[in-house]
Amino acid sequence: MVDQLPSRPQKGRGAVSNGVGRYEPHTRVVVDDGWCVQDDADFAGKFRTEVTVERAKSALNRNTSPDLPFDRSLNPYRGCEHGCVYCYARPTHAYVNLSPGLDFESKLFAKTNLAQVLEDELRKPGYVPATVMVGSNTDAYQPIERDLKITREVLTVLHAFRHPTAVVTKSALIRRDIDILADLARDNLLVVGISLTTLDRHLARTLEPRAATPAKRLQTMRSLADAGVPVEVLAAPMIPTLNDHELEAILAASARAGATRARYTLVRLPLELKDLFGEWLTSHVPGKAKRVMNLLRQSRGGQLYVSDFATRMSGTGVHAKLLNQRFHLACKKTGLQNTGLAPAQPGAYKLSTHLFHRPPRLGDQLRLL
Repeated sequence: MVDQLPSRPQKGRGAVSNGVGRYEPHTRVVVDDGWCVQDDADFAGKFRTEVTVERAKSALNRNTSPDLPFDRSLNPYRGCEHGCVYCYARPTHAYVNLSPGLDFESKLFAKTNLAQVLEDELRKPGYVPATVMVGSNTDAYQPIERDLKITREVLTVLHAFRHPTAVVTKSALIRRDIDILADLARDNLLVVGISLTTLDRHLARTLEPRAATPAKRLQTMRSLADAGVPVEVLAAPMIPTLNDHELEAILAASARAGATRARYTLVRLPLELKDLFGEWLTSHVPGKAKRVMNLLRQSRGGQLYVSDFATRMSGTGVHAKLLNQRFHLACKKTGLQNTGLAPAQPGAYKLSTHLFHRPPRLGDQLRLL
């Protein structure tokens, strides 16, 4: 099957292509027959952001991964307009018969009823509170949140229930909700992770094209820290020869901006992401493409991805070991709390759970004193 797909990077988008997902019965390839020349404006029109309303049946996703510091999470959106080419969530778009490539960042799904579904789940008599990660798969503060405000609705519910919460984002939009976040933080109910991949604005523009600039992320850390919100910098992902040389600078800048803890990961390339990332390297940094892939294979036992919980975040081999050593030394030098890598058990954020309560609803019978 032949499809009209891009043959070069598109302005404002991370993926270079829009190849089909692994569940599709046909493979689509780019064919230039010489009859049509697409300019950037024509092609950009084909990939304007589209948002589809999705009615969530459940709010909380559960996991038993030993390398994650939480056992439950929620995501207000499927797909992410930030367009980070390295995003490990891209392959999930194949589950809805869309491409993990450009579709992932242009065909989005918004769970408009998520706040109500979450409240219903928290009110169940058997529910036991523990830290919930907001935005574990796709960014809860991606651009469409500015208008839809689903994340703010979710935070309002978590605030009402005094529920321990962690948020991870690379968006400055989170500053809009400092009123809720600061109040949660005062009772040790919140930690915010800010992902800072690079300090190089030019690299960020192609690597994560619609995310906040590095400077804005540092400003966001400062705003949150000044409001009393504990900030964790996520130096993630580290990519050999592309941004890993910035590790110490990222941590130092984040510490100056008010971050108090740090974590890092080595880039992961599961499923379709291997080809998507390879295309990006060839298009944007062709001189480094082979070197990057070779070092990743050296750090993954000869493969580009290994799913083993003990090593999938950090890798193995000489390069991965040196990166880990550098991270530990940089944390010591900057005074950042090293929240490390695997194994990380649920509860590692050490947020309070004893304040959790179910606020009365209009019409509820009050308890007798």
